[in-house]
Amino acid sequence: MVTALTIVIALVCVLLMGVVLIQNPKGGGIDSTFGGTGANQMLGAAKSTDFIEKLTWGLAIALFVLCIITAIAVTSAGGAGNSIHIPGN
Repeated sequence: MVTALTIVIALVCVLLMGVVLIQNPKGGGIDSTFGGTGANQMLGAAKSTDFIEKLTWGLAIALFVLCIITAIAVTSAGGAGNSIHIPGN
């Protein structure tokens, strides 16, 4: 369970990094490196910026929730402090 959650967290992190890098730092729309004019013509400048902003917030919230769920799963499984075995004690 924890392994699956960790893999999903890693996937969300990679997607979040990609979405953040696509954004134009001045808030002007999709970066021209990723075909900004074609995407702006297809979606419209306001719609593409709005979609990327909503996607960023959605991924950030998903990352937060997944981290909380993973922390609860680890502590409820007894993996936080009980998994360390010191020989001789």
